[in-house]
This record gives sequence, structure tokens and C-alpha cells, in this order.
Amino acid sequence: MEKVMSKNVAFIGLGNMGAGMAANLVKAGFKVTAFDLSAEALNQAKANGCAIASSAIDAVASADVIVSMLPNGQIVENLYIHNDKLLSSIAKHALIIDCSTIAPENARNLIAAAADAGIAAIDAPVSGGVAAAAAGSLAFMCGGEESACEAAKPVLEAMGANIFRAGDAGAGQVAKICNNMLLAIHMTGTAEALQLGMDNGLDPAVLSNIMLKSSGCNWSLEKYNPVPGVLEGVPSSNNYQGGFMVDLMLKDLGLAMEAALASRSSTPMGAAARNLYSLHKNSDQGDKGAKDFSSILELFAK
Repeated sequence: MEKVMSKNVAFIGLGNMGAGMAANLVKAGFKVTAFDLSAEALNQAKANGCAIASSAIDAVASADVIVSMLPNGQIVENLYIHNDKLLSSIAKHALIIDCSTIAPENARNLIAAAADAGIAAIDAPVSGGVAAAAAGSLAFMCGGEESACEAAKPVLEAMGANIFRAGDAGAGQVAKICNNMLLAIHMTGTAEALQLGMDNGLDPAVLSNIMLKSSGCNWSLEKYNPVPGVLEGVPSSNNYQGGFMVDLMLKDLGLAMEAALASRSSTPMGAAARNLYSLHKNSDQGDKGAKDFSSILELFAK
């Protein structure tokens, strides 16, 4: 397909991630028409320069590119294929960029149904968190035909700093699942190590600095420290509010376990991380699913 250069973008799904992504499209000069079920999210999108649609069908009416950022694969399939049947309202020349983190099979179903309708589509889940979404520095992991991934670049470059084509339909989701499983593993390990140090009298900021200059250095320690007060501007220093919720990490770890089952892969550390997050969510202090995933530190705290 030809490279999509039009400025008309429909954005569906304005949660913690989608809000910043849509705002960056506006800043880049795209005309963005946004839709979400949340009135509060729509008000914020309007303040960020988006036009507001009354429905998803209304949002895509004149769109050349449709970007969706939704909670799970069933919602994605219901929106495009089943309940809302959005594919029947999208122009044939348009490009669908689904940035939701969903099962590879959901992504393949969407891309196949779009192809049957004569519409190009790719899966393009993201990594980087809320801060990167706001800063426009996300990483996109794309799956789909090479021409469609190339056509998506002008839009993706307005929202991210790193754009990868992982392979054919669903490959972006596989890459995202692998990435988030590793993220959960090193966050739980980082929290466990920091708590061990604190239990033995170490200052967590000092211990963090030591490990950052040693072989234990990792992203969770450097960019997203789970101990309150060690880093500014991260969820742990804001009572674990904002960021990437425990519920979403559990969803992604569940997707990883499903993928592992399908491919007969051995993922014992991923399974352990999923169990730890499940224990944390259902702790004695109540459901912690809405807290940021770095709050796993609380599971190890005395």
C-alpha cells in the first residue's frame, strides 16, 4: 500500500497511555478525532486539542488512520468485527494501527478481518509506560505486512522514538508479551533485592546506586525504582498511583503463559512472576490491582 500521509486520525481508547499518545499526534500536526467511553477522558482529550466524537463509528467517519488503544483482545474484536462492526464504517484506503496489548491470535483475527474488508491493519503494541507516552518516546513493536508497517511510520514517529517490525500479523504482540514477561521478572527481582538490603540496614538509595554501577543494573532499578523516595516522578514516589497497573501486568503475564502453552515453551520465571503478582493483588490489605506494578515491593516488605 502507499504511504499514508493524511492528517486525519481517529483515536479510540484514551486511558493512561492513549491520552498522551493522542496529545502527541495533535502536537505533530495531525487532526485527531477521539473517542472513549469515559467522559473525563474525552474532556482531557478536548483540552489537548482533539476533536471529540460521540461514538467510535463517528470517530472513523473521515479517518485515514485509526489508532486504537484498548484493554483486551475481546474488546478489540468486538469493536472492529463483532458488536460495533467498525470495519464496515472505515474507508478502504485507511490504515488500522492497533496499539492494544492483546493475544497474538486476537491481532491475527483483526488483521485478517480487515484484509477481507479491503483495509490494511497492523498490530503495534507499545513499551515505555505512561511517562514515555506523554513524552512521545515509546517503542512500537509492529506486526503485519511490511508495506503496512512502513505506511504507519509517520503516525508512529509522532508518538514514539523506536519503531520495530517484529514480523507478520501478531508478531508485535509476541514481542510485547516477551518484553513484559521480562519486565515483571526483573521488577520482582529488583524489589526482592532492595527489600533484602533494607531489612539488613542499607539505605535503598545507596544500594540502588551500588547496583546501578554493578552487574545487577536493570531498567526497573534505573528508571522505575520501586522504593518510595529513591527516584522522583515515578509511581513509587506517588503512593504507587499512575503508571502501569498490577491488573494489566497480570493480564500480560496471563497472555505470556497462554503463548508458552501454545508453543510448549518453558517459562518457569514468568510463571513465578505471575504467581507473585497474583499474591500481591489479593493481599490481606485488599485488592491492589489498581496500584502500579512496582508496588510488588509491598509483597516483600515486613
